[in-house]
Amino acid sequence: MLKTLGTIAGIGIVSEPPPESDDSLRVRAALQADIQAVLGRALCIRQVDAGSCNGCELEIHALNNPIYNIEGLGIRFVASPRHADLLLVTGPVSWHMAAALRRTYEATPDPKLVVAVGDCGCSGGIFGDSYATAGPVATIIPVDVAVPGCPPAPQRLLQAILTAIRPPRER
Repeated sequence: MLKTLGTIAGIGIVSEPPPESDDSLRVRAALQADIQAVLGRALCIRQVDAGSCNGCELEIHALNNPIYNIEGLGIRFVASPRHADLLLVTGPVSWHMAAALRRTYEATPDPKLVVAVGDCGCSGGIFGDSYATAGPVATIIPVDVAVPGCPPAPQRLLQAILTAIRPPRER
């Protein structure tokens, strides 16, 4: 042991110099700048279940856990469409939810964004266009971004939200 410590003391500390800082790694500041450029304020999301099986909702709830920490990025969920900037819509739109989804969309102030979540929200999924559903979200309200998957992973959901808030010239 003393021999090893003597060798270490004789050689000294051998390490590489620390790297220079990289401003491109400041994700929070860049994201806040994008949100401010598009909306002029923080991003608030209203999640609407238009008739899903709740698989997508479980993945959406994961966005709030410590791993994804969407609130740490300055993005939060709100209870009223009147406070929302983005609607996150899941499921094929059931006939019973079609009017409610339209009213929710109309109550959301401009500029508003819509993200259709999951295979059901994007294309009708396994439910398709049946007697119980009006089909995908785009048949009822305009959709800005669609994120397929059954259910899509939280990373894909976050990616879709970030894609929606990017100015159109950057898409």
